[in-house]
This record gives sequence, C-alpha cells and structure tokens, in this order.
Amino acid sequence: MGKARDWAFSIPTVIAFGLTLLVFDVAGRVALLFGLRPFEWVMAGLQRTLLSVFRISGVRFDVEGLAGFRSSGGYLFVSNHQSIYDVPIFGGILIRNFPKYVAKRSLAKGIPSISLNLRRGANAVIDRGDREQAVEAIAQLAKDCQARDVSAVIFPEGTRSRDGSVAEYKLTGMVALMRGAPDLPIIPTAIDGSWKVFAHNMFPIPYGTRVSVRFGEPIPREPDEDPAEILARCFTWASEKPE
Repeated sequence: MGKARDWAFSIPTVIAFGLTLLVFDVAGRVALLFGLRPFEWVMAGLQRTLLSVFRISGVRFDVEGLAGFRSSGGYLFVSNHQSIYDVPIFGGILIRNFPKYVAKRSLAKGIPSISLNLRRGANAVIDRGDREQAVEAIAQLAKDCQARDVSAVIFPEGTRSRDGSVAEYKLTGMVALMRGAPDLPIIPTAIDGSWKVFAHNMFPIPYGTRVSVRFGEPIPREPDEDPAEILARCFTWASEKPE
C-alpha cells in the first residue's frame, strides 16, 4: 500500500515539477530583459513554487531559527548538502535574501530554469577540475554578494549525501568565500531529510517525507577570525541532531 501511494502521488508531482521548470524558464528569460533584480524575483518565485509542488507528495518542512537574522540582506550560509532539492529549499525560504549558490558547471546547462538561474543569476559556476578557477569564482561571488547586500550559500562537503550523513567540510571554498565577503555574518545551517526526496530520483518520492531546516545564530566577523575554527563550528551544527 505504501509503495502504491508513493507512486500515485509521485506521478503528478513529477509532471508539476517539469511544467514549473518550463514556465519559469520562459518567465525568467523575459525578466532578464528588465535586469537582474526582476530576474531574481522570478527565480525566487520558482523556488517557492517548487517547494509547493512537492507538497503533492506530502513533503513537509520544519524550519527553525529564522527569527535569529534579518529576512533580507546579505549573509553567508554554510550548510551540509543532501540533494539538489536543497537549492529551492534555501531559495524558497529565504526569498528576500536572494541566496546565490556555488554549483558545478554541468548543472549550468540543459535543465530548464535551474541552468538559466545558475548562468544568469550571479551565481558561482565552477569547474571542479580547475582549483584556481573555482576559488576565483567563489571569491567573486562573495564580493558581489557583499556589494549588493544579498546572500551566498556554500555546501563545503563538495558533494551530496546519499544517506543523510554529513561528510567532512572542505576548507578551500570557505576561505575564498570569507575573504571575498569579510563583512557578511556567517550562519551555520543544517538540512536533514531532503536526501529521501531524491533517493530514487523522484521515482518514486516517499510520501510524507519531512525535511528539517535549522539555522544557527549568525557568527559575527572578526579581523583575526580563524576560517578553520568557524568551519568546524558549522560542521558541528550540521552533524548534531536536535533533541
């Protein structure tokens, strides 16, 4: 019965998911004619809509910590990474923070709306095989976010978890991000449960999956701060299970 229900709700979810990407791809291209900020609002709408789409399959969110920081403006969110679903989770929750992402180059082509946003939405598209290019792109992303007072999201594990575990955080990207935006507070973030949504690449989506998103207290920036120590704090936040 459970598997049958998963499939029964996954089919309309997948159809709605595909249609949403197509519609917002067109809307995004039109918005680009008027500048970056109109495009950002359209992409914010895309990400909020994608969260609603997965409610068809009973996906629900438990979000904690939003009261600890402003609902607009620039921050550096440092999070574990469980699935591609994490991107609309950030974008759909933090609409007025206009979060930007560090993404591998392969995602920047061939996917309606998503690839368009990565290419044209002031994100950092990196080549994992070119360390120098990746560091430069992340640093530039950070500088742009601080200049525009918008937020950046980095997943220091470097890849998605397949089982919900948290892998070691890598320091290089974090250092580039912090140096590029020395004034933006850092917010440790933990996502749990999103890996289940894409565990079978949406075929099917386990019905009723609950996704937890926890935001920690902002870490203020200091001239003598230690990136490794801050990264360790963010890793601990993501690794610990709430009581």
